[in-house]
Amino acid sequence: MPASTAGRVGLVVVSHSRALARAAVALAQEMLHGRRVPIEIAAGLDDTTFGTDAGQIMRAIKAADRGAGVLVLMDLGSAVLSAELALELMDDAARDRVLLCPAPLVEGLIVAAVAAAGAATLPEVAAEAAAALAGKTSHLAAGTPETAATAATADGADAEPDELAGAFTVTNPHGLHARPAARVVQAVRMLDARVRLRNRTTDSAWVPASSLSKLATLGVLRGHEVEVRVRGRQAREALDHLAALAARGFDEPTEGTPGGAGDRVGDRVGDRVDDRVRDGAREDGRAGGPIAASPGIGIGPARSMRLAPVAVESAWADDSVAHDPETQWRRLMEAVAAVRRDVQRVRARAGRELGEAEAAIFDAHLLLLDDGDLLDDVRSRVDGGQAAAPAWAAAVHRVSAELAAIPDPYLRARAADVTAVGDQVLRALLGAPTRHPTPAGVLVTGDLTPAEAAELDPSRVAAVVQAFGSPMAHAAIMLRARGIPAVVAAGPGVLSIPDGTLLAVDGTRGELVVDPAAEVRAAFRARAADLARRQRRAVAAAASPAVTRDGVQVLVGANLGSVADAAVAAACGADLAGLVRTEFLFLGRAQAPGVDEQEAVYRQIAEALGGRRITLRTLDVGGDKPLGYLPMPAEANPFLGVRGIRLALGRPELLADQLLAMVRVAHNVPVSVMFPMVSTLDELLRARGMLDDAIKLAGRGEPPGLHVGIMVEVPAAAAKARAFAPHVDFFSIGTNDLTQYALAAERGNSAVASIGDALDPGVLHLVDAVCRGAGAALVAACGELAADERAAAVLVGLGVRELSVTPRAVPLIKQAVRCLDSRDAAATAAAALDAPSADAVRALLA
Repeated sequence: MPASTAGRVGLVVVSHSRALARAAVALAQEMLHGRRVPIEIAAGLDDTTFGTDAGQIMRAIKAADRGAGVLVLMDLGSAVLSAELALELMDDAARDRVLLCPAPLVEGLIVAAVAAAGAATLPEVAAEAAAALAGKTSHLAAGTPETAATAATADGADAEPDELAGAFTVTNPHGLHARPAARVVQAVRMLDARVRLRNRTTDSAWVPASSLSKLATLGVLRGHEVEVRVRGRQAREALDHLAALAARGFDEPTEGTPGGAGDRVGDRVGDRVDDRVRDGAREDGRAGGPIAASPGIGIGPARSMRLAPVAVESAWADDSVAHDPETQWRRLMEAVAAVRRDVQRVRARAGRELGEAEAAIFDAHLLLLDDGDLLDDVRSRVDGGQAAAPAWAAAVHRVSAELAAIPDPYLRARAADVTAVGDQVLRALLGAPTRHPTPAGVLVTGDLTPAEAAELDPSRVAAVVQAFGSPMAHAAIMLRARGIPAVVAAGPGVLSIPDGTLLAVDGTRGELVVDPAAEVRAAFRARAADLARRQRRAVAAAASPAVTRDGVQVLVGANLGSVADAAVAAACGADLAGLVRTEFLFLGRAQAPGVDEQEAVYRQIAEALGGRRITLRTLDVGGDKPLGYLPMPAEANPFLGVRGIRLALGRPELLADQLLAMVRVAHNVPVSVMFPMVSTLDELLRARGMLDDAIKLAGRGEPPGLHVGIMVEVPAAAAKARAFAPHVDFFSIGTNDLTQYALAAERGNSAVASIGDALDPGVLHLVDAVCRGAGAALVAACGELAADERAAAVLVGLGVRELSVTPRAVPLIKQAVRCLDSRDAAATAAAALDAPSADAVRALLA
C-alpha cells in the first residue's frame, strides 16, 4: 500500500495549458516509483482554453497543503501574476506555508517531487527545484557556443561564419538603462539564439545580451549605435525582434518627462529642493510644486523608510571556517527565491494599481536575481570556500562598481538598483529586518503602493510627502481614507531632505515648507487647530441633513466597496449609499457569484445602512480591470475598450443575474440601479430592457422605490444629457474618469498629474451640461471632486444635489454644504466656468 502523503510538502503546477500540466505531472510521478506526493494542477481556464486563474490556484494550494507547506511551480508570464494574486487573497497563516518557485516547470517539478517524496522540508524542496538545471548546465557549460564564442570575441574579434550581424541606434532619453535593457534580456531569453551586443560608438567589448548586469556596463546613451551578433536556430527572429524593439524605443516613451515613475525614484536624489517649495510660496499645489492629495495639516520631523546598511563583517570573518559549498549555495538560493517572491508580489500589485509602465522597473530587479553573470561569480566564490553572504556581497559590489564607473550620471545611478536588490537578498540570507516600523513624523518617500499606504499608522504618521505620484492614484485615495494629510508630485529633490528636518505639510492646499520659521509653524498650527474644531463640529452634526443657509437640501452619500464600509458610512451620518462598487463581489474567485449570493450581500449592505437607499452600480470591469474567469482579448488602449456597460451587454448572462438580484432587494428597500460607462442612448435602452426582463422574472411587479440612472464618465454622455434625461431618474457624475477622458490625462500617471485637474473649467463645463440637460432627474457627483470641501460651492452652484464621498468624509462635506448659500454658490460657479484655468478656479474658491 502506498505511503500516506501526510506531513509531506505539497506541489502545485500552474500552467497556461491543462494538457501540458497533466503531462508534466505524469512524468514526475514516473520518477517516484510508487511513492506519493500531493500534487495539484491549476492550469488552463478549461481543457482547451489557455489561461491561469487565481481562484483555481488558491483551491489547488489548499488541496495540496498537508501541513508541511506547498511549493508552487509556474510556467510563464501571467501564471506568476495569478499565483501572486492567489497568495495575496489567502490568509496570513496559509500564505506563510507557501513558496512560489522560479524553477523551470518540468525539471523543477521532477526534482521537487523526488525531494518531497523523500520527506524534505519546504525550503529544501524549493532549493532543489531552483537548482534543477544545475546538472544540465554543468554538463553543457564547457562546450556551449556562448562560452566559447564569448571568450573568443571578447576583444571584438570578427564575427563567426554562421553568425548574423546587425546594428541599431538607441533613441531613449537615458539610453539603454534598466527598463529598456530588461526588455532586451526578456526578448533574447525567449528565443533559441545566442545574442551578443557591443557599444560600437564607444568601441566596447562584446557582452551576452542575456545578462542585465553586463548590458548595463556598455554605457549605451541616447544616439549610441549598438552592434548585434546572433547565432542559433532562431537567430533571424532574434535579430529582427531587437531591431523592432529599438525602432519603437524599447516600448518606453521617448518624449516628455524622462523615464517612468519606477525609474525616476532616486535617480536625482541629490537635486536641490526647489526654493519655492522650501520657502512655502507655492500654495496652490499646481504646475511644478507639490499637489494636494489628502486634506489635513501635519507638522513633524522628516522620516524616510530607508533601512540601515546590512552588516556582513561577521560573515566575512567566518571565511576561516570550513564551509560546505552545497549548503551555502542552497541557503543563498533560498534567499534569492524569497526575494524573488517579494519582488514579484510588488510587481504584480504595482501593475494592477499603478500601471505597467510603473511596474516595469521590477522586471529589471527580477532579471538581476536571475542574472547568469552575477550568479556564476557567486557560485565560483562559494565553491572557493566563501560563505554565502560575503560571496553574494562581493559579487554584487563588483557589478555595482562596474556600473558606477560609467561616465553618464543617469546610467551610473543604475548601480543603486543592483545594490538595492543585493541588499534585499542579504537581508533574507542573514535574517536582517526587511522593513522599518511606521516612522513617527512626516514620511518622505518616492511613491507609495496602496498596500503600503494602507499599513501606515495615522497616530504616528503626521503627513506624507511623495516625490512622485498623483492625487487620483489609489495610494492617495487610501491616504484620504486613512485620514493622513499628504502632498504628491513634490519632485525628486525632497528625497534629499535629511531625516529629522522639520516639515510643515498642508494636504488641503498642497503646501510643503522645509525647516519653517517660527511664524510659519504658528500659522500651520493655527490652521490645524481650526481644522480640528471644524471636524468636531461636523462630527457632532453628522446625522443632521445637509441644508444650505437658504434652505436647499443636498444629499451626502458614501461610496462603498464592502459591507464593512456600509457600517462605517452609517456611523458617519451618510444619507444613502451613493455608489456601491459591486465588483468587490466578483474579484478573487474562480467564477461569478450567483443571484442568491449577490442578493444576500446587497441586503447586508442595506441592513448596515438602516434601510437607507443604496445605489448599486452594475459590474464595472473589463479593459483595464479584467476578471480572471472572464477572458478578454488584449486591447491596445483598455481605457477606451470593452469595459463597464459595454462588457456587461456583451456578457448578458452576468448582467441578467445581477439585475435580478437587485430587483429582489428593491422590493424591500429603496434601490437605485446605476449603469457605468454609458456612452450612447442605445446602450442605456438595451440595459433598461434587461432590467425590465429582470422585473418580470422576479414576478412581483416593479418595485415602488426602484430608480434607474447612469454614470457620466464619458464627455459625450455629458454633452447629450438631454437625450438621456427622459429615460433616467438620476445622473451620477464620476469626476475621476470624466476628468481623465476630458483632459487626456490618465489619473494614475504622475507625469500628467498637474493636468488632470477636476477643477479645470473644461471639466466643469461638462458638469454644467449635465445639470442643464437633466430636467427633472437628480444630478449627483461621486468622484474625488465631491469630497473636496472647497469644490462644494461650485458643484452645488452648478446644480448638483447629491455628493457621494468616502464614508469618513461625510461629516465635513455636510458641514461644507451648510456653510453655503445656493445663490452665492451659483455666482461662484458661473465665475468658475469663465475662468481660464484650474488654478484660477482654485483662487476663486480660496
